[in-house]
Amino acid sequence: MARRKESDRAQQNNDDSDSNPNDELEEEPDFDDPEGYEDDISEQDLMGDLIRQRPKETDGVESIVVIDGVPQVGPERIEKLQNVLKKLFQKFGKITNEYYPLNSDGSTKGHVFIEYSNASEALEVLKGTNGYKFDKNHTFTVNLLTDFEKYNDILDKWENPVPQPFKEQGCLQYYLLDQDACDQFSVVYEQGDKVAVYLNTQPEPSLLEERPRWTETLVRWSPLGTYLATFHAKGIALWGGEKFQQIVRFSHPGVQFIDFSPCEKYLVSFSPLADSRATDEPQAIIIWDVLSGLKRRAFNADKSQALPIFKWSHDDKYFARMGVDMLSVYETPSFGLLDKKSIKVQGIRDFAWSPTDNTIAYWVGEEKDTPARVTLLELPSRNEVRVKNLFSVADCKMYWQKSGDYLCVKVDRYAKLRKDKSDIKYSGIYYNLEVFHMREKQIPVDSVEIKETIQAFAWEPVGTKFAVIHGEPPSTSVSFYEVKTGQTPTMVKKYERKPCNQLYWAPSGQFIVLAGLRAMSGTLEFVDTHDFTVMNTGEHFMATDVEWDPTGRYVATAVSWWGHKVDNAYWLWSFQGRILKRVALDKFCQLQWRPRPPSLLSAQQIKDIKKSLKKYSAQFEVKDRLKMTKASKELVEKRRKLMQEYEDLRKQKQEEYAEQRRRRIELRNNVDTDETEGRGGELEEETVEFFIKEETTFIDE
Repeated sequence: MARRKESDRAQQNNDDSDSNPNDELEEEPDFDDPEGYEDDISEQDLMGDLIRQRPKETDGVESIVVIDGVPQVGPERIEKLQNVLKKLFQKFGKITNEYYPLNSDGSTKGHVFIEYSNASEALEVLKGTNGYKFDKNHTFTVNLLTDFEKYNDILDKWENPVPQPFKEQGCLQYYLLDQDACDQFSVVYEQGDKVAVYLNTQPEPSLLEERPRWTETLVRWSPLGTYLATFHAKGIALWGGEKFQQIVRFSHPGVQFIDFSPCEKYLVSFSPLADSRATDEPQAIIIWDVLSGLKRRAFNADKSQALPIFKWSHDDKYFARMGVDMLSVYETPSFGLLDKKSIKVQGIRDFAWSPTDNTIAYWVGEEKDTPARVTLLELPSRNEVRVKNLFSVADCKMYWQKSGDYLCVKVDRYAKLRKDKSDIKYSGIYYNLEVFHMREKQIPVDSVEIKETIQAFAWEPVGTKFAVIHGEPPSTSVSFYEVKTGQTPTMVKKYERKPCNQLYWAPSGQFIVLAGLRAMSGTLEFVDTHDFTVMNTGEHFMATDVEWDPTGRYVATAVSWWGHKVDNAYWLWSFQGRILKRVALDKFCQLQWRPRPPSLLSAQQIKDIKKSLKKYSAQFEVKDRLKMTKASKELVEKRRKLMQEYEDLRKQKQEEYAEQRRRRIELRNNVDTDETEGRGGELEEETVEFFIKEETTFIDE
């Protein structure tokens, strides 16, 4: 209850007694709550920030780990044991205290208490050393000190968990059952305020779903097309099914980047705003289980690393990240380090997983007299299946072919090297393409030298060709190479002076779009690489993006509001380069095709279908004609309806005009001008002749 200070009350009493000693003191108001009153505002709402900072009973012990399985040694070997263990455990953080319990004879009891500076470091020790094989006779068992209290509080009587009600999600792969195999695509426009999903039917796409404020920035499809992910200030939401209902939510405030594992089992979210120092465990990078929505593991983020920080193996069994002079490979579903330790690689610069095998390719930069090298590492055996040394290397970039048959390493080489105090400068740069034949014995490597600057490189997704854009604009050239077993890659076609800076292969191979985006004004060239026929050329002025649909039948080009503030639109093209649709949307931002899972047909079955394609194509042509006939009928009906509306309006206006005839004559001084109005009165015909040309022809007799 609020009360005045005693001094104020005393002073006021004196004043009152001086003025009128007979007056009674004014009664002080009562601020107490009435009897039975219940406050509906909790302490958490009033003082949430202070409550989170209040001391906890477990403060001071959460950062202590207990290591069991330590060798029992006598007094003369304790110091050596301490040095070995300290060297092992200080890698996980700063050790502030350690305690070795001893027997009466001075020998160790076989367990150790180690205290770290914070709880997150203790958790890393638990994840990294529990089950660690110290030697052939000793394997560590690691627990947090707080675990003992947790296990001590286990109820004596088992209580069965309450089963959660089953939530029907519907068929999440329904889009694969479309009889005409029409693909879906999402569109974000009005600066991200609206999101729409269309079915790419002909001649007009069909709207499936449209929602305002569905996302706050952008959307992203999962790799197999099962889920649509939307971004929000508080986290990520996944949507699916025919009505795009919400499947699961992941709470991660400030999230700006996500990455699915290839099989869609896991989702990685990254929030650069998360401050891991303010909590007991990391918050910047979180790996989630997609089906259950549970958080599987969290990591700190190194701001110097490029996204995605984690890269996944093709089967979701492993994921890896690169550190300083090491490569850390984690395994699922334990989410611990493979073999409990990272792979030491001095000077590692980059790595990439094979798209079909559990093989990692990484490259190491030059150091003094040691050359750079590219290494192929097989997991989980950690066997180095191939090592290629490279000399005079400034930089490398690795490109896996989609089927995993080939790996191309683009090597930037230099003729001269000059070192300053804090900078390295290269001169005389030229380029090599080192092609690894992954399916051949001992993995032979072929080299292709290109003297000009390489602007872009792309493998044919299904096939043995790759394309390279080289040279300096505007005199860039495009070269196509073919890789054959046991042979050096051979150039099969070269286009001179092509205004392009990006290469976009169709998902099924053979067809490619040579695109000159952004500064090159959106020039497009559609090429059939079977015989290198230029099927068509076009232009989408100031285009920023090119997207093939999953079947390779259609191409979308777009001018995104994120890249340009005017002329925002997307255009749909056939694979032959014929424009099908132009759609202008206010502040259009993004178009993404819904992916499809890999075909269940074998390579031989696909080959047989291609051989007998003419037999199937006749059926499809009939179907296409029926569609176009139906579309034509709908168009004719639409035009007939518009014409009828026009005729009705015209008839109505003619009747109104006739009714107003008498009034018009009165207003025109009783002169009927209806007959001559619009003809300009009496008409006179005039003929005008022009002398155009005179020719003289001499005929020889």
